[in-house]
Amino acid sequence: MSGHSKWHNIQAKKGKADAARGKMFTKLGRELLIAVKEGGPDPAGNSKLKNVIAKCKAANMPNDTINNAIKKASTSNENYEEITYEGYGPNGVAVIVEASTDNKNRTAADVRHVFDKAGGNLGTTGCVSYLFNKKGIIVIEKANSKMDEEELMMLALEAGAEDFETSDEIYEITTEPSEFTTVREKLEEAGLEFLEAEVQMIPSTTISLDEKGQEKMERLIERLEDLDDVANIYHNWEQE
Repeated sequence: MSGHSKWHNIQAKKGKADAARGKMFTKLGRELLIAVKEGGPDPAGNSKLKNVIAKCKAANMPNDTINNAIKKASTSNENYEEITYEGYGPNGVAVIVEASTDNKNRTAADVRHVFDKAGGNLGTTGCVSYLFNKKGIIVIEKANSKMDEEELMMLALEAGAEDFETSDEIYEITTEPSEFTTVREKLEEAGLEFLEAEVQMIPSTTISLDEKGQEKMERLIERLEDLDDVANIYHNWEQE
């Protein structure tokens, strides 16, 4: 849920501890609730809900858990507001934090506290977002792909994808946000499963850090992820 879209270590991503996975499912459940509140419980008529469901499936959330969360959201009195924070981490790393909250004052204080403890600082709206571009990102593990590279690339590009990249372990498909749902659905129809499928903020430039800076940045990300209200974290630290 953090960083930009490059998957440098598939096994590390897959090997998240159960506690971390449980926290992720809780946060995804809140995203489902927000989507249902905005557009209703039927994904056929709610594109935001469709996209959140795809994100849940990419995170290996069981279908029963997804369906139960949608049912619960339909009758829930909980209301959350989505809010974005921008700031700087160690050595001027640009950081964007997306959160959902029922108490903006509490969440802002919590996020500010984490930035301060990590030697960074929370900034004003727009202070770093100009360094990022919003893109749809779909990641497919080669070992689980039902298509060869050329076939998959042609399907993605014909569906409206902007770019197609390959590495040792994965295929990464990039789309404009407006084309993301269409491309994702075409790939789903072809029976493909995703390691990742969501619209993200991708940095246009990156910053390298020395070992000390890397440790500070890792602590900042970990502490932000520990906040219940934080949904996504993006940064322009170039992780090796």
